[in-house]
Amino acid sequence: QVQLVESGGGLVQAGGSLRLSCAASGRTFSSYGMGWFRQAPGKEREFVATVTSSGDNTYYLPGVKGRFTISRDNAKNTVYLQMNSLQPEDTAVYYCGAGSFSIHYRDYRYWGQGTQVTVSK
Repeated sequence: QVQLVESGGGLVQAGGSLRLSCAASGRTFSSYGMGWFRQAPGKEREFVATVTSSGDNTYYLPGVKGRFTISRDNAKNTVYLQMNSLQPEDTAVYYCGAGSFSIHYRDYRYWGQGTQVTVSK
């Protein structure tokens, strides 16, 4: 069993930055691929970024590549999403998931409760 708790969301102006964190409980964190997804009002949950269990490979939604960086610290059981050059279209609830190194939400077994990111113009 893995429990995930996201933090770091908030309100930021366009062009600003936020760093999201996802803290995991349990001893098996380092065995899971981790991912960040987001869901805007009225839209389906959307893949944002994923990282392998070791942290040596990442993959991004093309629209965030070069602006967002996913990383993990297995010693701290935490995965991060550094978000730079934020735009209003990045506004959403951001969720972290534990599962496979995948762009598909159904490949993730555990989810956090989400953290709101709001980007104003």
